[in-house]
Amino acid sequence: MVKTWLITGCSSGLGKALAESVANRGDRLVATARSTKSLETLRERYPDTVRCARLDVTHPGDAAAAVALAESAFGGLDVLVNNAGFGFIGAIEEAEPEEYRPLFEANLFGLIETTRAALPALRRRPGSRVVNLSSGAGLLGSAGFGYYNATKFAVEGLSEALADELRPLGVKVIIAEPGPFRTEFLGRSMAAAARRIDAYAGTAHGRLQYRDANDGRQAGDPAKAVAVMLRAVDAESPPLHLPLGPAAHGVVERKFAAFRADVAAWRDISIETDFDDRP
Repeated sequence: MVKTWLITGCSSGLGKALAESVANRGDRLVATARSTKSLETLRERYPDTVRCARLDVTHPGDAAAAVALAESAFGGLDVLVNNAGFGFIGAIEEAEPEEYRPLFEANLFGLIETTRAALPALRRRPGSRVVNLSSGAGLLGSAGFGYYNATKFAVEGLSEALADELRPLGVKVIIAEPGPFRTEFLGRSMAAAARRIDAYAGTAHGRLQYRDANDGRQAGDPAKAVAVMLRAVDAESPPLHLPLGPAAHGVVERKFAAFRADVAAWRDISIETDFDDRP
């Protein structure tokens, strides 16, 4: 079945790769970005099945207009992909509100408002999908990535709740959790705190070194990640959690192992918290 997609953040990275694959396989697409100039080539290649819309997820009204375009041009909406966002490096103490608040506006609140705008259209299409881009950083916190971790942890919790709400309506949610892929993420899509505190040279500042050493050298192939995402969207029973790549799977395994170890070590003490006169 031909699907109609709305994808945010199509100017680069996984969003661009996904948009190209969706269009190439014959589906209909509303491709969005903060500037539609970056999308003109895609629109010219697929004039009958691709529409472009300016969508800054932090601007009220942009998402609703993009959804309206999908409905007017293609008669509805089957798949929403919340991909827009960026990364941020800095110790918790180092970052200033004017640095980290925009991260939450884009990665979390923008995702929320785009989802809210699309849900009425998605509910009219049983079998539709919401794909929220999280990250391995949404599963395990690490020094230097705390604010980015916080936005992606929030996406995880929000998406799990959304999945619970939409399941009876026939709408499925997929949380894509990519590891490092060879995109512009560590370059143009990665901000950093201006302040440097020497006390964090051995912890949080290591993330800056990782960025510089790995930008453009990531092991992950975006085309392969997109192929897995398409397969999940097309599946009758898609996974709620979709780690992408060996690094993301490694994060899951470390998280679960540490979680189980903590629970087991303190279980006999921490479980005894009910009133003594409980039935």
